[in-house]
Amino acid sequence: MSNKAVVNLNTGLDDPETVAIALLVAVAAAEAGRPSLMFLTKEAVLLALEGGAAGSDCDGFPSIEGLLDRYVAASGKVLVCPACFAARQLDEGALIGGATIGGTVPMWEWIGDEGATTFSY
Repeated sequence: MSNKAVVNLNTGLDDPETVAIALLVAVAAAEAGRPSLMFLTKEAVLLALEGGAAGSDCDGFPSIEGLLDRYVAASGKVLVCPACFAARQLDEGALIGGATIGGTVPMWEWIGDEGATTFSY
């Protein structure tokens, strides 16, 4: 049985509560030592940009920017949907550390044959 975790997030700071919950799940996995991957799609791709997680926190939750920093510091990987990124005409040079552009093929390669526990937000 695999101990890998994949968190798919498709919403951005327009729904900070969902973003915070997804990040709490991802941080818990990464800080527990599980190999962890966040796959960002749709508006969530903006979170992978420097400063993209700042300024829109959810009351009662830790800061979104702080959670993202903790996730990356715990060796969590961030995979950013290339189609969603390109559709928004974003600059790949502005990606945060730990984030890479990649779609479903790199995600499946990372998961490998042993599988992963998945969460989707």
